[in-house]
Amino acid sequence: MKPAYLFILGLLASQAVAQPDAAQLREEAAGLIPPFQQQLLGTVKKAVAEGGPRAAIESCNLLAPAIAEEHSRAPWTVGRTSLKLRNPDNAPDAWERQVLEQFQQRAAAGEPLERLSHGEVIGNEYRYMQAIATGEPCLACHGKAIKPELTGLLSSLYPDDQARGFSQGELRGAFTLRKALPH
Repeated sequence: MKPAYLFILGLLASQAVAQPDAAQLREEAAGLIPPFQQQLLGTVKKAVAEGGPRAAIESCNLLAPAIAEEHSRAPWTVGRTSLKLRNPDNAPDAWERQVLEQFQQRAAAGEPLERLSHGEVIGNEYRYMQAIATGEPCLACHGKAIKPELTGLLSSLYPDDQARGFSQGELRGAFTLRKALPH
């Protein structure tokens, strides 16, 4: 074989290896969410059992960022975001905002929240989001009838809190994951 042909074959092979498998990336990302979600929910439930909703708010404030950090194992970064934020550190970037708006439209059209997910390669990253539905346990702190003592605590911990007034089953936000891809 001619050297130029071998060079082209090698180049094509290296490009084929570098191309991400979208289905595999999606499965990998989706698989990281349940343990993260379970730890968050378990932390909230434990705090409620030990000290009521007030303890859950304080626990979320202190522990949720550490839980996200714990589940962000290289090369993945794991977090949560929403269009109605409680913690400004979780603000969506432009891509996340666009996906959240798509989720809202799809939910309004009747698509079940548990089926709302989206993943794609953006530049040299794989990005993935999966919708979070407002569950019954969430309503004490995110619902329409938050007790006044909790409202005061939320306002002191989160002065710009927008994450109130939700109904059960409504889109609360989304898990958001990203993974750097080889160049």
